Amino acid sequence: MRTLIAQTITKIGETITVKGWVNSRRDHGKIVFIDLRDRSGVIQIVFGEEGKTLKPEYVVSITGLIKARPEKLVNKNIPTGGVEMEGQKIEIISQAEELPFDMSKENLEVELPTLLDYRSLTLRHPKVQAIFKVQEVVIDAFRKALKSKDFTEFQAPSIISSAPEGGAEIFEVKYFDYKTYLAQSPQLYKSLLVSIFERVFSVNKVFRAEPSVTTRHLTEVVSLDAEFGFIEDWTEVKDMAEFTIKFILNEVKERCQKELSMFGVEVPEVSEKIPFLKLREAQQIIFERTGRDCRQEKDPSPEDEREICKWSKEKYGSDLVFITHYPTKYRPFYTYPDDADPEYNQGFDLIGKGVEWMTGGRRIHDYKTLLEHVKTWGISEKNIELYLQAYRYGMPPLGGFAFGAERITMHILNLKNIREASLFPRDMERVDFALKTLQPDKKPSN
Repeated sequence: MRTLIAQTITKIGETITVKGWVNSRRDHGKIVFIDLRDRSGVIQIVFGEEGKTLKPEYVVSITGLIKARPEKLVNKNIPTGGVEMEGQKIEIISQAEELPFDMSKENLEVELPTLLDYRSLTLRHPKVQAIFKVQEVVIDAFRKALKSKDFTEFQAPSIISSAPEGGAEIFEVKYFDYKTYLAQSPQLYKSLLVSIFERVFSVNKVFRAEPSVTTRHLTEVVSLDAEFGFIEDWTEVKDMAEFTIKFILNEVKERCQKELSMFGVEVPEVSEKIPFLKLREAQQIIFERTGRDCRQEKDPSPEDEREICKWSKEKYGSDLVFITHYPTKYRPFYTYPDDADPEYNQGFDLIGKGVEWMTGGRRIHDYKTLLEHVKTWGISEKNIELYLQAYRYGMPPLGGFAFGAERITMHILNLKNIREASLFPRDMERVDFALKTLQPDKKPSN
C-alpha cells in the first residue's frame, strides 16, 4: 500500500512504500541520497550503490524504513525534514531521458521560451507549481466570495454568432457552413441571466485577437465574471467588486503562505476602502506629479496606470485603486452613461500595482435606451437578438465586473511575464510551441 510522503512524519519505525518522481540524486561514495517527491512533498531516501540506478524524473516505487534524523541533520526547510527513509527495495516504474536543464535547483534557471517549450517538464518544478496553487486559490476564492452573496454560477458558450462588442480583436471560427467567433467575454450572457437568477457569475475562457506581444497580454485568458440586478447606484457594483478582490487576497494570504514565501512576496496592500477617482481626476493628478499631459486621453497608458498606483500607495497605503467614468463613446454600447454628465459613463477599472486587474460598471437596463445605443454604435439588432429579447421582456437595473485570473496571479507573485501565470499560454507567437511560420527576426517585446 502506498504512503504519501507528507504522512511519513507519523511513520517512524515503520517499513512503508512511497511512490513518486526522483527529484535529485547525490552520490557520496558508496552512499547515495535520493530526494523523492510526490504531490504531498519531498523526502530524503538513503541507499547504498544500488541507488545509482536512479536518475532525475524516474518514476519509482521505493520500500524502506522510516527513521528520525539526528537533530543536527534535520532539514527545517521542508515539513518532512525531521525524517528520512532507509531504502530497501526499488521498483522503476518509468524511466526518463536525460534532462535538458537542472530541475533540482530552488529556482528554475531557464529563459521564458525554454520554460514554455518544455512546459510538460517545467510544470513539475515546485516553484512553477506554486504559481498555479496560488491561481487555484484565486479562482476558488472568487467562487466562494460570490456564493456567499447568493450568486449562481453558470458557464457561457465560447462560440458565438456575432461580435457585439465590436473591434477587430476577435477570432473567426468556421462553424459548419456558418461564420462564428470565439467569445471575447460572457458579458451578454451574464446580463441576460440576471433576468433569471438575479445574481450570476462564471469562470470562463475568453479570447482576444490582440495584435500585440507584451508581458501583460494573452490571447486566451481565464475571466472571472459577475453580474447582478436591482442595484440602486453604480457604487454598489464597485463595492461588490471591492468585497470580492479583498476576499480573494485574504484567502491567498491565509492559504498560500508556503507559495508566497517561495517568491519572497506578500499579498498586495489594500486600504480599508480602496480609493477611487474619475479618469479626468486621475489624469490631472498625473499631470501635476509628472508634467505629462494625458488629460484628454480616453484611457490611461501603462505609464499612467503605474503612476496613479504610486499615488494611491503614497496617499492611502493601497496597491489598488479604482478609475471610474471613462468617455462613453469609447466603451461598449451597454455601458450606462452618467446621469450628471452623459459624456462619461458609470464604468470603472481596478488598477493593481500598475496594471488593470478588472473592468466593470453599471449597464443600461431600459430597452428603448439600449436600442438607441445599439444604433449609435452601429451594431446589428439581429446579431444580438437573444440578448435584446431579455430586455424586451423586463430587466432590472444591473451591473457587473470581470477579473483576469492570470493578471491577479502575476501581480501577487511579482512575475515578470503573464505567460508564467498561464499553464499553457496562447499568444500571437505561440500555441504550445513557438509558431514557426513567423519571421525569424520577430521577437517578443518586453
